[in-house]
Amino acid sequence: MITVAGSLNMDLVVYADRIPRPGETVLGRNFRQMPGGKGANQASAAAKLGADVRMIGCVGADSFGAQLKESLSSDGVDVEYVMVKPDVATGVAVIQVESSGDNSITVAAGANYSITAEDIAGMKDVVTDTDVILLQLEIPLETVKAAIFAAKSAGKLVILNPAPAAVLDEEILRRTDILTPNETELEFLSGHRTDTLENLKAAGTILLEKGVKDLVITLGSRGALHMNRNSTAHYDAYRVNAVDTTAAGDSFNAALAVFLSEGKTMEEAIGFAMKVGAMTVTKEGAQPSLPLLEEVNHFDQWIKDHIKS
Repeated sequence: MITVAGSLNMDLVVYADRIPRPGETVLGRNFRQMPGGKGANQASAAAKLGADVRMIGCVGADSFGAQLKESLSSDGVDVEYVMVKPDVATGVAVIQVESSGDNSITVAAGANYSITAEDIAGMKDVVTDTDVILLQLEIPLETVKAAIFAAKSAGKLVILNPAPAAVLDEEILRRTDILTPNETELEFLSGHRTDTLENLKAAGTILLEKGVKDLVITLGSRGALHMNRNSTAHYDAYRVNAVDTTAAGDSFNAALAVFLSEGKTMEEAIGFAMKVGAMTVTKEGAQPSLPLLEEVNHFDQWIKDHIKS
């Protein structure tokens, strides 16, 4: 069982040749409204990869909230613990995607910031009745901290995707089994430059010394770097024609959680996650782009058709 505690957003996505500079207007090519939110994306991805998944989160009593819960449920996610609070709006993300596949995202947190540490305390049995708990930072930090403490008190595996970047105290870092920043988040968390491989390793070492057990740094087209106190390993990215990178990190984290919940090694889990991330960026949207386990099982054939020329 994987428990995801995190955000649910409705994504409002505009596709354009490029992302506008401040003060500039750019004409878009297309608009889509799709379910998203880092927490919901990760829950959806893990369920599509065959895991038993439950979601802890919060939406407003509005049409977006109802649609988001229905979407997750249709993907096989248990949404019993997604609360509905009538006094706030469901979270919204405004996403701009340029022709390269790169994006910029502005999030209005809405109901996501209504889930509290007290809510987690009331769900303690839910948090601890799991193999892996997967978290991000689109809900209040104190709520994330409460979930981490509850999970670790029961000896559960904690994976924290520190996005968007926020200051994490050493109590959180010491109780986090696997921290999964991208290079920008790593630089923020460590206070060290990440512009070269050596600087990445130095920045990672700072977090390991603060108590993180395993660090998996996602590097986009440059792959991923796994660090712990005993070793460092680099994983190459698959060269594919990227269309939209919106949920690449979310699918990577979900895949990591799925394989680790099945007792696979970290090496096997990262290898699987690299495949899932590569497949995700070749489709538009967040949750609509997430691959099914059956598709990943045929990755060797899939990559032949999608390899970047």
